[in-house]
Amino acid sequence: MHKLVEKIFGWCYLLFKKWDFGETLAAYLSLAINIVVLAILSYIIYLIFRFLLVRTMIVIARRTKTKFDDLLVSNKTAKYIAHLIPLLFIYKCVPIILENFVYWESVFGKLVGIYIVLLSLWIFKTILHAIRDHLKQNPSFSDKPIDSYIQVIMIVLWIFAFIFIISKIFDIDTNTMLGTFGAISAIIILIFRDTILGFVASVQVSLNDMVRIGDWITFDKFGADGDVIEINLATVKVRNFDNTTTTIPTYSMISDSFRNWRGMLNSDGRRIKRHVLIKASSIRFLDDNELLKLKKIQLVSSYIDLRQTEIEKYNTTHQVDKSILINGRNMTNFGLFRKYITQYLSQYPGLNKDMILLCRQLQPTPQGIPLEIYTFSNDKRFENYEYIMADIFDHVFASISYFDLEIYEMPSGKSDYVE
Repeated sequence: MHKLVEKIFGWCYLLFKKWDFGETLAAYLSLAINIVVLAILSYIIYLIFRFLLVRTMIVIARRTKTKFDDLLVSNKTAKYIAHLIPLLFIYKCVPIILENFVYWESVFGKLVGIYIVLLSLWIFKTILHAIRDHLKQNPSFSDKPIDSYIQVIMIVLWIFAFIFIISKIFDIDTNTMLGTFGAISAIIILIFRDTILGFVASVQVSLNDMVRIGDWITFDKFGADGDVIEINLATVKVRNFDNTTTTIPTYSMISDSFRNWRGMLNSDGRRIKRHVLIKASSIRFLDDNELLKLKKIQLVSSYIDLRQTEIEKYNTTHQVDKSILINGRNMTNFGLFRKYITQYLSQYPGLNKDMILLCRQLQPTPQGIPLEIYTFSNDKRFENYEYIMADIFDHVFASISYFDLEIYEMPSGKSDYVE
């Protein structure tokens, strides 16, 4: 190879010397001609190898079932490799062409070497991107923070490339550079603090399966409420439900508290947990005439009959004085309403009957007594879930007056009296 290059670029200098042009003039004229010849040959080599590599890659991609080679084509890996081959040819030719120009031989040799290193890094980056795209198509890796790992690999490669470039420019031994690099590692750690923290956080998030791409998370500290669309070395990107994007530092995922809704989405139902406040003064015992009227409500008709039979049997057995309603056992409008809501929920088609389903009374508050519905909807999609919950509470609000109960409302301070 070396002898072939000498033959290609050495003939013109010898020819000019033969024609008695003088050493200086012969050297400059041969340099100009050799630069033109080198440029032409390099471009021809580039065209040949680009055609061969790109065409070969396309043919292989079409004939194989794997998608990885298709991704190499889409990331233009072959095209960048085709750039690298003429650069290597130039790197070998520079010492011969600039043999009589020692200073410029050193300068251009270093520049071409640096460009080869940078281009090699770029080629490696396209391969990593192809690997990333290939893994993301695999369901097992689609929710993993692959971008974080690729960024870490690229940072390590850039560090080694930086060491090589510095040693190349200043003619410093690589081992000496590595020793110096170790001595200033404390400063480097300080500079790349966020990157290191992000890498550690990415590993912990991945190993502990704390969050995946596609998870719905709520992070109150950063105002995030939406789906995770990207997990990088330094940041986690969340597309909120209002189509805004929130960027969260990756290390905050392990240092702060956030809510991940994945468990709910993977479960058999989405929880409905909401209450209404009932005025305590509207709760009372029910007499026989009121019970007779409430029997017209089909969902509690049989329950009222059953409870009346049990209560009358108890009161008769214990000779309870029923001249005062408070004596003995009685039904209340609040208790009967709770039973009615429970029956209503058990027949509502949008709820999962295999999960918890109840209507319960909570601790009384100064505003009233909370009546809470605790159940799970079959449909976990946001719009349908909200519709189901609203439909249930529409019925609660509309039916509560049939039991002579009242919902607590905060006084507005505005008089209802109109002259």
